[in-house]
Amino acid sequence: MNNSILENFGQQLKKLRNEKNLTQEQFAKKCGLHKNYIGMVERGERNPSLINIELIAKGLEISISDLMKF
Repeated sequence: MNNSILENFGQQLKKLRNEKNLTQEQFAKKCGLHKNYIGMVERGERNPSLINIELIAKGLEISISDLMKF
């Protein structure tokens, strides 16, 4: 499997989270996810499910389509 999409998604997530001035811990709490999971997604180590992508987008207060613009 090509992991570049996971790495690109993770970089996008980290960029958007930093733009909101949120730590991984603050963001994870806002999303209802574990901070370690957020870190793994940002590093491209986890393949987030559609449900978690929706939670991440809601946590960033953006649409899923905006989250996927990378």
